[in-house]
Formats: sequence, C-alpha cells, structure tokens
Amino acid sequence: MRSFLDFERPIAELEGKIEELRHLSTTSEINIADEVGRLENTANRLLRQTYARLTPWQKVQVARHPERPHCLDYIGGLITEFVPLAGDRAFAEDAAVIGGIGRFRGRSVLVLGTEKGADTPARLRHNFGMAKPEGYRKARRLMRLADRFGLPVLTFVDTNGAFPGIDAEARGQAEAIARAIETCLDIKVPFVASVIGEGGSGGAIALAAGNTVLMLENAIYSVIPPEGCSAILWRDAGWGAPAAEGGRRCARCRDRRGIAPVARPRRQRIARPAPRKISCDGPTRPLGADH
Repeated sequence: MRSFLDFERPIAELEGKIEELRHLSTTSEINIADEVGRLENTANRLLRQTYARLTPWQKVQVARHPERPHCLDYIGGLITEFVPLAGDRAFAEDAAVIGGIGRFRGRSVLVLGTEKGADTPARLRHNFGMAKPEGYRKARRLMRLADRFGLPVLTFVDTNGAFPGIDAEARGQAEAIARAIETCLDIKVPFVASVIGEGGSGGAIALAAGNTVLMLENAIYSVIPPEGCSAILWRDAGWGAPAAEGGRRCARCRDRRGIAPVARPRRQRIARPAPRKISCDGPTRPLGADH
C-alpha cells in the first residue's frame, strides 16, 4: 500500500479513484478508459504543480519518505558484481554503513553508503541509517583500501545524522567522524559522493567530503536536522518546520551556492515503489576525469 504525505492528499484521492475505476472495469463490461485517462492526466498535472512549489519543510518530508529508494536500491541498480565488506577490525560490524567492492560501468569501484532500511525489521537492523563509531571506522578502513588499490570511491548518503547514544559516545563517536572526514580529504583516488535522501550533520559529511558532491533534486543536506536546530534555538524539537524555513538545506539552495550540483531525476517524484528500479542511463564520462 502506498504512503502519502499530508500535502499529497489531493493526489492520493485522485489515485484512489483511478484504482477504483480500474477495478470496476475488470469486473464489469463498462468501458471507462476515457474517464481513467482524464483522471490520470489531472493527477499528473496536480503532481507537477505540487512538487514545483514545495516548502522547505515539505522538501524535508520528501527526503525522508519511507518509500524513497535507499542505498541498497542504488547499489542493486548501478553496481554489478558487488561484494560486501564488513567490520572495522577493532570492535564490530555496523549495518547502518554499507560498504563493498563492485563494478560501475565495467570499472572496479569501492562503494559506501548509509542504509535506513525499507521496512520495520530492516530499519531496526540498520539502526535507521544512524551509524556508530564502528561504522565510520569501517568506512575509513575501506577508503584506505580503495586508495591502496587505486579504486574510485562512490558514496550514497542518506542519514539524519550519527547515532547519538551513550554507548556510541563512549566509543568515540566524534573522533570516528572526524577521522572519517580526514580520510575522505586525504585519499588520492577519485571520490564522488551523492546525497540521495537526507544528509544530516557530521554523520553525512563523514561519507560525503568528496571531490564531487551531488544531490538528488528532492534531497536535503545540512549541518543539523530541523528538529535538532529547533531544540537548540527554542528548546522544543516540535518547531522543525520553522527551522527548516531558515536552514536553506534543499538541493537547489546548495546548487546555487556551488556546494552540490543537483542531479535532477526524470520522474517528478522519487518517493514511490516503482523508482526503486534504479538504472544508469547518463553520460559515460570516465571516473576521475576531473580529479
């Protein structure tokens, strides 16, 4: 069953009517193809109009949409012969950070990313994409491995930040993030980072301090999530919407400031099950051409 955001209710009502008419046409001899086509055109027009004037808070909601493609969807669609690599060789494996070696357009690459999970069991297993120190130390280890063997690094970032638990802080969360950022800046191989959903705080920068940083059109990237900003400024995390208004965290804001070019999708909306079939049909510019 599809999930709709609050501001998408008119679209949800139209799509519900379309499904009802399709079901009716299969159980009766009535031909309602014209009516279905008219409603589909109306829904598509309303969809374009809605997503052309999203508020900053609505963009945050779209970036967090539960049906948005996640890191593993991009790896499955773009990377062939993917071999996952696990562990930080010091403490444990962190399922919030995905890492491994594969091929992108026939070229061997190292892939890293934060995975939120597509359903409740997966979200619990991946800790909702919030990495612990061992996750960042794993990322650092794999980036060093890529540097040693001359493998370009591709990262897919989708996290609202690093895990803020006491156990993570006790194991050196801040130091692990800082070391991961240092490694991002230190390695000599080409490094392309893509913010595919939510890029929040140092937990995102630890995997996104690359030579090139890209953002999907409805992604966000900022030093702190809106709720965290609200909690600091107004002592209440419930003021996330006003905090988002002043954060300038959307992809177009970052593009205008030269921080991260926008990788605009062909589909108006990347928040439905169908877009999970990721494909790579862009230009075939070799990795590292501008490194």
